[in-house]
Amino acid sequence: MSRRYDCSEPMERTRGIAESVSAVRRGELIVLPTDTVYGVGADAFTPPAVNALLEAKGRGREMPPPVLVGSVRAATALIEDLGTYGQDLIDEFWPGALTLVCRANQNLLWDLGETKGTVAVRMPMHELAVELLKETGPLAVSSANATGKPAARTIDEAEEMLGDAVSVYLDAGPSGHAEASTIVDLTGSIPRLLRAGAIPEDKIRSVVGVLLTDEDEDEDLPTEEPEKPSLTKDEEPEKPSLTKDEPAEEPGFSLRKDDNA
Repeated sequence: MSRRYDCSEPMERTRGIAESVSAVRRGELIVLPTDTVYGVGADAFTPPAVNALLEAKGRGREMPPPVLVGSVRAATALIEDLGTYGQDLIDEFWPGALTLVCRANQNLLWDLGETKGTVAVRMPMHELAVELLKETGPLAVSSANATGKPAARTIDEAEEMLGDAVSVYLDAGPSGHAEASTIVDLTGSIPRLLRAGAIPEDKIRSVVGVLLTDEDEDEDLPTEEPEKPSLTKDEEPEKPSLTKDEPAEEPGFSLRKDDNA
């Protein structure tokens, strides 16, 4: 049976955090507040717990969850390389609503799903969440909703969708933003915006300078075919296909607007 704690009450908050830490260590799910939306979390290093998180949301391994951390140091231990712009983005926007996709540390013993060697990581700007994360260590966290449903902004919305699949619910009132975090991919030589979110695109550009988007790929295509001379049917050459160049392989996590805390 699920337990719910009102974190506006000091004693309830203390008990709630302690119960959440215990639940995570047992491989169970918790719901925690963040600065964007409520998230459902599990120990990132316990594969059965991560699988339980995916099952609770009704999604498969092809949509692995991001990881929330309680410090920059914890984040850097999870990744292979921040690249040219990673540290600048962290200095400017962490803690906050920016998720960074990096190459994962190959020495880590975990299984978040089909990540294709990457990890999406974020440090939230929420006092209770950070306090909890410092106790639990990195958590696999996705928005506390069934896949395809709006992200939960209140604990009631989260509990209605996830029910007894979650052991502990931490109620900290309505979440800070309606929008989920902005996601930027740092696995290439140039940062790429994978999802627009709480941090505007222009603020990201002010730090990295060049930021690739889906529209940049579209601009590479010819807007119209050049005029060609009139030919008879027998003379007309075979027309080449003007399909869009195949994009590079994307990191293996969900990019839904209503998903990922």
